[in-house]
Amino acid sequence: MIKVGIIGAAGYTGGEAIRILLRHPKAEIVFAQSNSQGGKPVSDVHTDLLGETDLYFSENWHTDIDVLMLCTGHGEAAKFMQANYIPDEVKVIDLSHDHRLNQWTYGLPELNKEQISQTNRLANPGCFATAIQLALLPLAAAQLITAEVHVSATTGSTGAGQKPTETSHFSWRSNNLSVYKAFEHQHLGEIYQSLRQLQPSLSKDVNFIPYRGNFTRGILAAVYTECALGLEEAQQLFTNYYKQAPFVVFSDKNPDLKQVVNTNKCLLHLEKHGNKLFIISMIDNLTKGASGQAVQNMNLMCGLEETTGLLMKPVAF
Repeated sequence: MIKVGIIGAAGYTGGEAIRILLRHPKAEIVFAQSNSQGGKPVSDVHTDLLGETDLYFSENWHTDIDVLMLCTGHGEAAKFMQANYIPDEVKVIDLSHDHRLNQWTYGLPELNKEQISQTNRLANPGCFATAIQLALLPLAAAQLITAEVHVSATTGSTGAGQKPTETSHFSWRSNNLSVYKAFEHQHLGEIYQSLRQLQPSLSKDVNFIPYRGNFTRGILAAVYTECALGLEEAQQLFTNYYKQAPFVVFSDKNPDLKQVVNTNKCLLHLEKHGNKLFIISMIDNLTKGASGQAVQNMNLMCGLEETTGLLMKPVAF
């Protein structure tokens, strides 16, 4: 069994990691650390786990484990690593932004599967970044991003984290929609980094407009760019690129977000409109966009089949 410890286990990503790992046939949660909830039952905070586990949050942690997941806020993971000694043999997966840019191995399995399987220090991708990159990687691999890319993407309220803020409060979020960080979202850095890994000559802008949605979980990214390929050629390009990617699923029909919520899937749909290729990319921001992808990476790092413990069905209604 893979012994897993979680730092920052009381947040949304920590709770999702616990939920997934409780059903993982090859993993055992050794501790779920929380500075704010130490000593309390996990199910008091993650109420969906009532009756699922007797695990308690701990204030302390140790390195007698195989994998350490950092489910902390942005900036906190780097501080944790600087303040504490983690043996090289302990595999560390950082779910925050702290180590994504040219530091640790970037954990997008559809891009870096071989590198992921050989590393002990891994930066889990951002949620928006995952959805957008999976819409564009095949084009970059074929050197076909030759015009500006336009992205509109909407995320659920859980993407803002568990700590209440003005824009995550129910009375503000309900029946509401807003743009934030237009053209300046922090995930753009990792998006460019990955695209240029495949297409070093990339010089065109990725114009990204993020939206706060009035739902709790999921991301819908609508992406388009000029492309000379016909629809069938584009579909073949994407199919070939993702033939070894078990969580990328194609839909011939215009999909909806409930088809991916509670799963580790990315659902892609392609259309051609004149000279523009239009790509819809959908993920659950807490699973494929965070904790599910972290477990997928853990599987690869530990030599397991990457789908282990992750074959979850969406809740469609």
